[in-house]
Amino acid sequence: MRRIKQAMPEQECIEMLKREPRGVMAIQGEDGYPYAFPLNYIYLDGKLYFHCAKTGHKLDALAADNRVSFCVMDQGYRKEGDWALTIKSIVIFGRIHMIDDPDETVRLVRQLGQKYFPPTESVEEDIRRSGNRVQVLELCIDHMTGKTVHEK
Repeated sequence: MRRIKQAMPEQECIEMLKREPRGVMAIQGEDGYPYAFPLNYIYLDGKLYFHCAKTGHKLDALAADNRVSFCVMDQGYRKEGDWALTIKSIVIFGRIHMIDDPDETVRLVRQLGQKYFPPTESVEEDIRRSGNRVQVLELCIDHMTGKTVHEK
């Protein structure tokens, strides 16, 4: 990071990861093209978890190269009387691993569901109905940087 004064401390990055609902993952796609897509996630114990279908372009690309970047930004805010936004963002670099254990998959899908789709009864019904078709991805973080930028 060039502008070290804009850097966010690691704990502030973690708090933001716990709070924000989604980010954009970038992977190496077909024919060398970057492939970026939005995802919901949860942050648990120093890792990020996502869910997706068990087949598709994303998983094919990750099988070829599991290195990813994941970017999260907040909604920003304006200081009183200022036109420019102040925005916080985090960029994470790491590797994706598939969660293959069915019990662990259900546990993580339940936690994802409780973050995004309360009430608990709805989450449990979704797990019963389509839990066997879900793939959970684990992002092990190699490094991350966060910064606060005032857009002037």
